[in-house]
Amino acid sequence: MTYRITGLNPQTFAGLFDLSDTELAGRNARRVLADADHGFPCRISLQDACAGDELILLNHTSHDVATPYRSSYAIYVRKQVAAADYVDAVPPVFEGRPLGLRGFDPDGNLRDARLALPGQADEKIRDLFANPGIAYIHAHNAAHGCFSARVDRHGDGSC
Repeated sequence: MTYRITGLNPQTFAGLFDLSDTELAGRNARRVLADADHGFPCRISLQDACAGDELILLNHTSHDVATPYRSSYAIYVRKQVAAADYVDAVPPVFEGRPLGLRGFDPDGNLRDARLALPGQADEKIRDLFANPGIAYIHAHNAAHGCFSARVDRHGDGSC
C-alpha cells in the first residue's frame, strides 16, 4: 500500500498576495513575515518558511464536506512556491511536530484517528490505511489544530 501527500494548489491563493493589507483584513486574512525558520508551515510547499519570507495567514476550509466533520482553520501559504508532492514519504512540515491523523470514509465521515509523535507519521498513516474503509486522511498539527496536509491512497500497492 502506498500513499501520496500533496500541498494545496498555489493558484487558489495567488491573488491574495496582490491585495492590500486592508483588503486582506476584509477577508479575515493578513500578511505575515516569518520571524524564524520554524513555526510558519506553508500548506502549499509543505515546508516551513524561512525567516523573512512573506506569507498570508488565512482561514481555509480543508474539509469541505456535507457532514458534521466539515472543517476550517487558519493556515499559512507562501507566494510563488510549487505544490509539494510526496509518495510514500512525509514532508518536512511533519518533522518534529506531533500530528493528529484523521481517517475519513469516501463520504467524509470520520472512521478512525491516530496521534503521531515526531517520527511516527509514516507508521500511523499506513496503520490507518490498513482499514479499507478509510479513503483519505487529514493531518493536523496536534498542538495548534491547524490543517497540515491531505494524505490519499496511491496506486494499488503492487510492484
